[in-house]
Amino acid sequence: MRLTTKGRFAVTAMIDLALRGQQGPVALAGISERQGISLSYLEQLFGKLRRCGLVDSVRGPGGGYCLARASSDVSVADIIRAVDEPLDATQCGGRENCHDEHRCMTHDLWATLNFKMYEYLSSVSLQDLVAKENAKTAGTKVMQDQRRIGPQPSRRESAPVTA
Repeated sequence: MRLTTKGRFAVTAMIDLALRGQQGPVALAGISERQGISLSYLEQLFGKLRRCGLVDSVRGPGGGYCLARASSDVSVADIIRAVDEPLDATQCGGRENCHDEHRCMTHDLWATLNFKMYEYLSSVSLQDLVAKENAKTAGTKVMQDQRRIGPQPSRRESAPVTA
């Protein structure tokens, strides 16, 4: 059981979109460049996201994609379901036929894990992820600004300026 590239890329692209969507439609080429995801793959993912009502597309110059709902109303589970990402810890895919066409002894364990994963992913909104990313970025900017300041020359090193 693992979240595949499809789900990871879809969530990453949606965070990127939500971070930049206030300025208008976001071009997939920009997301592709910033996140290192191929443009053709993003086009496939955003087609699915659009069909599920998570994003809207804007055609023409300056076009791109924008969120169809508030980021607080989009959960990670919504995104993963939209791109047909299977998150299933059972060996049988929930069909209860994994042990010689019968239910295995650990089926309930793995089925409960599936439920808990979706429960958790449903509790995390796109807005939550955007807020965390903004907090990380704000912390990074402060560190970068402090590094740019560098050491200040001492008064002894400063020569008086004469006119």
